[in-house]
Amino acid sequence: VQLQASGGGLVQAGGSLRLSCAAPKRTFSNYDMGWFRQAPGKEREFVAAITWNGDNRYYADSVKGRFTISRDNAKSTVLLQMDSLTPEDAAVYYCAVFMGGRYYGAGNYGYWGQGTLVTVSS
Repeated sequence: VQLQASGGGLVQAGGSLRLSCAAPKRTFSNYDMGWFRQAPGKEREFVAAITWNGDNRYYADSVKGRFTISRDNAKSTVLLQMDSLTPEDAAVYYCAVFMGGRYYGAGNYGYWGQGTLVTVSS
């Protein structure tokens, strides 16, 4: 299983980006999914998660009210809409499949894909 994150880029502070994560359809629709990010010199941190049917969503406090996670199981895609970006949001963003336990723990996810870089200029 290989996840592919895309949509990163350079944006000015206050701007928006939408990240996309594509996954093999045969596995995607049955699993909760999450987004994490990792800035240089920092640990990978939880950003958002969504249950398999999209009914429940979870966010890190730092992104609540600015980021929105969603999914389209028909297209095997999970999205992360990021608004009001700040330089503190700059990082490599990763999507992953939730394997169980707490949503906030990176160790509870698998099938990490290659990340996509988000750069925010001040």
